[in-house]
Amino acid sequence: MALQAGIVGLPNVGKSTLFNAVSNSAKAQASNYRFCTIDPNVGLVDVPDPRLQKLAELVNPERVVPTQIEIVDIAGLVRGASKGEGLGNKFLGNIREVDAIIHVIRCFEDENILRDEGAINPVGDKEIIDTELQLKDLESVEKKAQRTEKLAKTDPKMKAELEVLKRCQAHLEQGKSIRSLDISKEERPAIADLFLLTEKPVLYVANVDEASMHTGNKYSDALAQMAAAEGAEIIIMNNTIEAQISEMENPDDKQLFMEEYKMKAPALNRLIHSAYQLLKLYTYFTAGVQEVRAWTIQQGWKAPQAAGVIHTDFEKGFIKAEVIGYDDYVQYGSESACREAGKLRIEGKEYIVKDGDVMHFRFNV
Repeated sequence: MALQAGIVGLPNVGKSTLFNAVSNSAKAQASNYRFCTIDPNVGLVDVPDPRLQKLAELVNPERVVPTQIEIVDIAGLVRGASKGEGLGNKFLGNIREVDAIIHVIRCFEDENILRDEGAINPVGDKEIIDTELQLKDLESVEKKAQRTEKLAKTDPKMKAELEVLKRCQAHLEQGKSIRSLDISKEERPAIADLFLLTEKPVLYVANVDEASMHTGNKYSDALAQMAAAEGAEIIIMNNTIEAQISEMENPDDKQLFMEEYKMKAPALNRLIHSAYQLLKLYTYFTAGVQEVRAWTIQQGWKAPQAAGVIHTDFEKGFIKAEVIGYDDYVQYGSESACREAGKLRIEGKEYIVKDGDVMHFRFNV
């Protein structure tokens, strides 16, 4: 799939600590320096899914393979990044390449961790990042509008495109992000080539102190109000504790550690699920004695596209798909039992795959 969620925020808010916690294939340098992470680190993250484990219990396969998403750790932005301050241009370019944003915001006091912006102010920190992204987008929109304006004098299509760009420009000048602007599917091509930073969906992470990890605090409460106003989700966690949990290889040790902190599951599980949903992804499963496996697709994909995730030959030679709903599979306990009960469906090329479908593809080589 190669869809990525990028972790952004001001310096020293816990971005790299969070990346270390979620990534099982790479470790970012987490240090108390302004630009300790110069190049973005990319990690493949397993998506926790209890449905996969339940299917594995029923099938008892040789191996179980979860699906994954890519998480990118992007170095801290600073005020003035849109004008090249710090390593602004490089960092903003890294953000442009991701599909969704995980915005980490500091919601704790600690005099030992450097902070250039004065007193702890999560809403202000959020606005600094928003402003830098909006200014960069405004620059991109203005440049394209200038080019389009000349063409619009003789080309009606360009005139319509210019109107969209002007709406975006006015929206950004008001200090608003493009994702909050109502742009129709037909209008979207006007800005598609700009890969606007503020058009990307966003998920907020309130990095709180240990005492506030279950309840939140006044800082995360203020951030939650602002996130609710824009229809975004916020996840409250202590990034350091999450990183400690992720480093434990022994399941029993991990369970004891979580019990000590009164945790039923790592907050990271919810973060990964939320990022997965933010990217508008679905999971379908294949289940056999050799392997029970989760596969990632985009919402709205048809059966041949879903088959192509396994192998391009599956999509090219697609004939039909055998489909069992996850709930039916669990209720009846096996593929054969579902078949006997009439719960196995034969679907063709136009079938839109649902989240949780258990599938088997038939194809010509």
